[in-house]
Amino acid sequence: MAAAAAMAAALREWAAAAARQDAAWRAAMAAWAPLLVSLAGLAAQMRAAQRLAWGGSPLGPFGDLRARLWRKQRGAAEALLEQLGGRRAELRAVRDAVGAGVAAVLRLYEERAAELGLAAALRRGPRCPSLADALEGLQDVERYYRQLYLESKLLLLRIRCDSLADMEALPQSWERILARYKEDVVQDTLLKISLFVDNQRELCCSPGS
Repeated sequence: MAAAAAMAAALREWAAAAARQDAAWRAAMAAWAPLLVSLAGLAAQMRAAQRLAWGGSPLGPFGDLRARLWRKQRGAAEALLEQLGGRRAELRAVRDAVGAGVAAVLRLYEERAAELGLAAALRRGPRCPSLADALEGLQDVERYYRQLYLESKLLLLRIRCDSLADMEALPQSWERILARYKEDVVQDTLLKISLFVDNQRELCCSPGS
């Protein structure tokens, strides 16, 4: 019983931290879309400037205007990329914190596995997941953050000011990435843990326990 109580306490602590970290993750993710839309709009302006026949336009006498405009637009793009980089750092911090928390809970399980026994780890109730289900959920959450962070990192690495068509398509590329992660793994896992912890509390408080 002591091992089960220790696991329930560790899971409860992890879930509280994970809920806070998920709020930080969602805030960082929400900031991505408007920044990518701004980058796409800037890329459209840069392409339009490239297509403009400067020599035959009223701007022709201003020979350095084209280069100055390009430098200004490129600077604006770099500023947006810097903001995205800051948001990516926030995602990385959540990924690392969640991963460290998962590793700590799994270490505790390894230490107490013999005391718990396999049957206890696999035992489910009518409305209660097993300890194994809860631990699997932790690993699902860690994998979710790790994979989505990696995709966000790769997306940023592909952005180039000399590939304006790709920059214009950034919002659509981001939506395709998000579409692959629609399932709310984090909330599902938090619910599993809540049910497991509540069940352990009832067991501990029941007569004869």
